[in-house]
Amino acid sequence: MWTTLSRTEVESMLGITLQETRVYREIKEEGREEATANLVIRLLNKRFGELSEKTRSSISALPLAALENLSEALLDFTGLADLEAWLEALSN
Repeated sequence: MWTTLSRTEVESMLGITLQETRVYREIKEEGREEATANLVIRLLNKRFGELSEKTRSSISALPLAALENLSEALLDFTGLADLEAWLEALSN
């Protein structure tokens, strides 16, 4: 029964808008992190060739602020060694 209700119907039943809830904001943030990680990985693949699974996983695990920093830093990278050094410095 619950799975067939629209967002509007659920909001009406609860007397709130879902956008006001913490869970909505958390889901939205997770989506933004995933999209940013995917974009950064695509840019790095385009520039340096296919990244290893380990490197892709490391990038995907970064919080949004670090992903945004990486998206700027990658413009200065001349090779994968720069990326690896950047990730290593982040973990220290």
